[in-house]
Amino acid sequence: MGETLRLRTVNVTRYITPLREGGSLPALAEADDDFKYVLKFKGAGHGVKALIAELIGGEIARALHLKMPELVFAHLDEAFGRSEGDEEIQDLLQGSQGLNLALHFLSGAITFDPVVTVVDPELASQIVWLDAYITNVDRTFRNTNMLIWHKELWLIDHGASLYFHHSWSNWKNHAQSPFALIKDHVLFPQASLLSETDVLFKKILTAEVLHSIVDLIPEEWLLWEDTDETPEAIREVYFQFLITRLNHSEIFINEAQNARETLI
Repeated sequence: MGETLRLRTVNVTRYITPLREGGSLPALAEADDDFKYVLKFKGAGHGVKALIAELIGGEIARALHLKMPELVFAHLDEAFGRSEGDEEIQDLLQGSQGLNLALHFLSGAITFDPVVTVVDPELASQIVWLDAYITNVDRTFRNTNMLIWHKELWLIDHGASLYFHHSWSNWKNHAQSPFALIKDHVLFPQASLLSETDVLFKKILTAEVLHSIVDLIPEEWLLWEDTDETPEAIREVYFQFLITRLNHSEIFINEAQNARETLI
């Protein structure tokens, strides 16, 4: 208890390839520790807020002992990307100087397919609980955001979580919202142990654990142009959102259980 959470910082040395079409244009990249990473750029679509959601969601998953690739801060220096031929990618790299976020690349991993892999009720309930808690809209049949690696299920991509921060108003209302979109979750049909999971996870996610995760957010990600709030005040809102939502977890658990009854 009381141990300070830390993420490693790596320097990006090589941009290898964009990973998919779309607004965020994550990339496969190599860093100065000779590992490959899936790099998420602060200069993309939703900017630093997507990285904050990725960081908080991923580290909460890790605290709950769910499998998550290592997250690292990834530094891009000002010279990086000047030789990139693709103008869109060059603009993205130039707009992402400084600290970005990267996930350790799981070489050989395959996308989770619910038709091929059956997930047991305990694990399914844990992942559904996590996503209802962090309001993750993006773990559906269309886009599962999970990988199978060494025959185990790994979670990736939490950048669409905590969507309250895109409006940054009425966070208390968002914290106590039922999250009806959980019914679209790819593991929802198997999530039959939500109440048991709720008891377990509320013991793990203490205020101290949540503070340590929120404290990871770099100050340079909290210098928002559309607010006068200090980085410390912004961090405090994230913490208060998370602790309030945890203390009122019955709201999203009841929503999920009611929706499950319509499946049976």
